[in-house]
Amino acid sequence: MSKPVTRVLTLLELLQTHGLMSGPEIARRLLVDNRTVRRYISALEELGIPVVTEQGRYGGYKLVAGFKLPPMMFTDEETLAISLGLLAANQLGLAENAPAIASVQAKLERVMPGNLKRRVRAISNSASLILPKAHGSDNKDDLLRLTDAAHAQQRVRFSYQAESSEPQLREVDPYGIVFRRGHWYMVGHCHLRAALRTFRLDRLSNVIALSHSFLRPAEFDAAAHLNQSMQNMPRQYPVSLILHTDMTSASYYLHGLEGLLQQQDDGLLMNTSTDSVQWFARWLVQMPFQISILQPLSLWQAVDAHLRLVQQNVRFKA
Repeated sequence: MSKPVTRVLTLLELLQTHGLMSGPEIARRLLVDNRTVRRYISALEELGIPVVTEQGRYGGYKLVAGFKLPPMMFTDEETLAISLGLLAANQLGLAENAPAIASVQAKLERVMPGNLKRRVRAISNSASLILPKAHGSDNKDDLLRLTDAAHAQQRVRFSYQAESSEPQLREVDPYGIVFRRGHWYMVGHCHLRAALRTFRLDRLSNVIALSHSFLRPAEFDAAAHLNQSMQNMPRQYPVSLILHTDMTSASYYLHGLEGLLQQQDDGLLMNTSTDSVQWFARWLVQMPFQISILQPLSLWQAVDAHLRLVQQNVRFKA
């Protein structure tokens, strides 16, 4: 926790959960000194939250008996957003384990009126999301440090090991964090390369926030930059296709690859590249519209081989 406001709110949560707490215990949990604890207690009182101070060896701080925060009021859309957000965090592996999700939901339910509690529980117990699980994101501490640094516009140093290379120390101005197809990425200005670079989080370690600050470019979109860099990344086999469909249908099935398409008389021209024609062939045969392969020949052969294999493995049994 890095901000006083966050610590004050955490103190309120601690007092609601544990009742009477000593100053040293609060200081230990908030990672502050006793003097700062007293200042946070004063901040709660200024907000109109009544806190009782009990003196003596077993004294401490507690909320006035019977005090409760007013119930949180959510619209139907807000309730759905909260519930689906918790489901998504659990499915994507963003929380360390299931009890963390349950803890968040329990805290919300404590201040929700009854009808909202029932609705949140109904969505949690009945709805499911099929989302890609996060790969290689076991180090949640580094993820949190990077998101904090990106928000504070503070430079970081870390060790980065790209594929088939030795680890290197990098100093980067983190512009944003993006989750894409099972992996976390950080986009920022790399001072070693003196250019904008993308780093996969499961390949970096030992993140340290530095004292240098930076100014993020106005209107910078980390997700858009990552998508564009992934599309333009050079690969072994150049691919050229004609998709015999319209842009609306293509956009629905291509999920962010619209930038590769050019309108033609007979459809949409797609120029890209791949490191695996077999993988690309399996992806192509899932498309619900006709496709003409212009190059390479090996891709057409891979599609033909894949379709033959599917026909051999699928049999009708009366």
